[in-house]
Amino acid sequence: MLKPHDSTAPKISVILPCYNSHLYLQETLDSLRAQTFTDFEIVLVDDGSSDPDTITYLDALSDDVRIVRQINMGLPAARNTAFRHARGHYVLPLDCDDWLEPNYLQCAYDVIKNQPAQTVVFSHLNVFGDVHGVLRKNYNFFEQLFLNQLPYCLLMPKSAWQTLGGYDESMRQGYEDWEFNIRLGRHGYFGVPMDTPLFHYRVSQRGMLKSISRHKHGQLWRTIQKKNPNAYSLVRLVKTWWMWRSKPSTYPLPLYFGWLFLHMFIPNALFVKIFQNLLPFSHSARVGQESGAPT
Repeated sequence: MLKPHDSTAPKISVILPCYNSHLYLQETLDSLRAQTFTDFEIVLVDDGSSDPDTITYLDALSDDVRIVRQINMGLPAARNTAFRHARGHYVLPLDCDDWLEPNYLQCAYDVIKNQPAQTVVFSHLNVFGDVHGVLRKNYNFFEQLFLNQLPYCLLMPKSAWQTLGGYDESMRQGYEDWEFNIRLGRHGYFGVPMDTPLFHYRVSQRGMLKSISRHKHGQLWRTIQKKNPNAYSLVRLVKTWWMWRSKPSTYPLPLYFGWLFLHMFIPNALFVKIFQNLLPFSHSARVGQESGAPT
């Protein structure tokens, strides 16, 4: 059971952004209260919720959840606010509709404490909701430039967030975690997966990824490239490919060069249409097909 809040800084801060999203929050909090690792705190940022039921729910939370309230500024800003208030040496972002296995924090801490300082730790995904299955993730920084292969739920030193300057608060339509993860790699922070899938990730047609971000994929990826121009220069891409060519990847690495050139030279609307048509053949879609669930 989670320790009561005290003046001693915990090893880990779990941060939860919340905007009119209390429906699944109890499941999220229950999973945190069941953690076998207890030296952590929960920091919840209410990002200007206007739903009366959400406000009532948050007002009734026990004091093992530290609530910070702000006007509605969007998910990236809510995460940044939570990081600023986090007291832990390590920070784990978690959304209010996802949850963790009871040994997540212990396993993640055991991994990260034995790794170099510039390390982030993540879990393979237990996907549920509209899709069911296990989505395994590997870390390959070259691939990360083309596909967001890391979950947003990363255990990282708070100093990593400070070094990067936080999430880009202008990216309110999604992919802010992808852009953040690319900056992590550029600054020498690399991902290490845990052996087992301990993170339960909800997939919903109403979620930002499916309802907004994927429909603006070409535009948002172009924004990411403009924010990280050095990473996407042809010379740098070739060097990055060479460094990571022997590491596990979801797709053959040379294919990504063709994908980038396609993105550069065809109209955005056509690129998004091609992207949408390829989604049923993606790695995450195949997980749903293999489990017999709809995608």
